[in-house]
Amino acid sequence: MPHITFSGINTGLPPNLVDQLIEAEKIPVKQMEAKKAKTEERLKLVSGLQGMVNKIDGTLGSLASVTGFSDIKLETGDKNIITGTADTNTPKGSWNVEVESLAQRAAALTNGFPDKNKTQIGTGYFRFQTPTGKKSVYINSKNNTLEGAARAINSAGIGVRASVIQDHSNPKAPYKLMLTGDGVGGAKKIEYPTLYFLDGDQDIRIDKQTPAKNGVIKVDGFEFQTTSNTVNDIIPGVTLNIRQAVPGHQVNITVKEDHAKINLKIKTFVDSMNAVLSFIQQQNHLDEHTDTSRTLGGDILLREVQDRLTSLIQNPQYGVGNIKYLWQVGIQITRDGILKLDQDKFKAALAKSPEDVRKFFVGDGFKTGLGPQLHTMVMNLNDPGFGPIANRLRALQDEISRMDQNIDDKNRQLAQKEKMLREKFARLEETMGRLKQQGSSLAAMAPAYQGPNLSGGQFHSS
Repeated sequence: MPHITFSGINTGLPPNLVDQLIEAEKIPVKQMEAKKAKTEERLKLVSGLQGMVNKIDGTLGSLASVTGFSDIKLETGDKNIITGTADTNTPKGSWNVEVESLAQRAAALTNGFPDKNKTQIGTGYFRFQTPTGKKSVYINSKNNTLEGAARAINSAGIGVRASVIQDHSNPKAPYKLMLTGDGVGGAKKIEYPTLYFLDGDQDIRIDKQTPAKNGVIKVDGFEFQTTSNTVNDIIPGVTLNIRQAVPGHQVNITVKEDHAKINLKIKTFVDSMNAVLSFIQQQNHLDEHTDTSRTLGGDILLREVQDRLTSLIQNPQYGVGNIKYLWQVGIQITRDGILKLDQDKFKAALAKSPEDVRKFFVGDGFKTGLGPQLHTMVMNLNDPGFGPIANRLRALQDEISRMDQNIDDKNRQLAQKEKMLREKFARLEETMGRLKQQGSSLAAMAPAYQGPNLSGGQFHSS
């Protein structure tokens, strides 16, 4: 609908009178919008609180899981010979490993050529005996150089890789074709190849070859053959990466708990707890300038969350072993109301009795133990039916929805009222314009009418 305006010239009213009236009517709407903005800020704060509480559960949940206190690391006595990894369920222990020989892949080397991309080897084929049968690679006049042959073999997908190497022992013919099997170990045996070529600038032949063979390692004096240099079937749960053979030299492999990872998890848990406790303190810090309509200051929700957390921190855990309180593992609540972690005390407790520390945090995984208790507390806070955080979020969201509806209703009413006022004043302006026009016409006619002469002139008779 076009915007109706009136000039106010005829009526003598201000031309923006309707705008002024509507602006006055909008004051309650602006007040509702301001109140909605404050409620949205409080909703954001409650959502943030919920996220921080959930993070506590996540950090302690990783610690209080079945493997949370079973972080395992593998240490090797010589990383140049053996490296490796251990699964979380690997039994702790120590083994002496000696690498007598590496598992080897089948390889072959041709005679030398003066160049790699000019001298022709002729047309013909390479024929290999592989674990899956005979494989042939044909060479024609378009790829009959060392580089061309290497590309043809590599693109054939027969389990053999080819490369051109440079051997400086013979400067006149340094370039050779090297062939290697894709896998190591005796099961990857390849017989290198039958060569048949005609009309080449120079004959090509196999000069040297080595067979595929198993590696040999000793574990605590017992000898094993390996089909790969990555060994994962000798020590349960351990994968060894064999890097080089040093016969007669034993490398100690140790699998033990990774206390550094456990310490980091504990620190992350304490930091997440302090994030919530500090947030509550910050929100409850009130002074004469605090606008509590924008914050959660004094909100009973903060008190409830704080009480539940501090109760969990200070109360004992039952059915978990010799350690029953957080302070026994170096975690205490300070006068400032936040947690302090004594790393040395925690490390000492972990070193002295790792099982007791584990039981305190893990418990039975369901009801007993700090981790399960904290998880239950977080679930209760977020319970859709009776959880205080969930209830507060829902109440604020409902309040914002009601405000949105009221604002929309009021804006529709104002739009209708503005339309009515503009039409009314437009008609008034039009009416006043006609009246003024009629008045002007009458005024213009007045001088032309003289009326009777009553000036007292003489009357003469004959």
